[in-house]
Amino acid sequence: MTASDGKAKSDLRRYLQSARDALLWKLDGLPEYDVRRPMTPTGTNLLGLVKHAAGVELGYLGDTFGRPAGEPLPWTEEEAAGNADMWATAEESREYITGLYRRAWAHADATLEALPLDTTGRVPWWPDGRDGLTLHHAVVRVIADTQRHAGHADILRELIDGEVGMSETDTSVMSGDAAWWETYRARLEQAARQAGRRD
Repeated sequence: MTASDGKAKSDLRRYLQSARDALLWKLDGLPEYDVRRPMTPTGTNLLGLVKHAAGVELGYLGDTFGRPAGEPLPWTEEEAAGNADMWATAEESREYITGLYRRAWAHADATLEALPLDTTGRVPWWPDGRDGLTLHHAVVRVIADTQRHAGHADILRELIDGEVGMSETDTSVMSGDAAWWETYRARLEQAARQAGRRD
């Protein structure tokens, strides 16, 4: 492995782990109902996002490179209900889903450690002839997907109990009390209404 390959892998791991941590942190302190309840018309929910992210890592950074993790994922089988990877059944505990996600991290990290970034894999669910990609591409794809869902989780968590931020130590949000935020939101609402009158 070249020094530049090692640096690139280190950067990729750092950004991937940051996204993983942010996504999982959004579950902290919430009761079972709140981590599972559908918060949008399409059913988006916190635990479902984690379940989906686990499957993405196991697929793109495992199966794609001939490194299956041996984790049973019944929601990916042909007979599974549509969108079954986006929500947790009552029988699938939070501990099971978060444990699966952590095992997926470990497996994905082992793939990244074991293979050069220019290693070519085959994505089993992509069309034949267009199913090849490098490990570098796969990791970037997983980072983008995980960050996207961490953003979804940010919004869901704020809607559930008002908690915001990237992590316990970095809210990434301007500080202000409830009154400040209410005034701020009212100002945005007023601006939106003024702009809307121009339609």
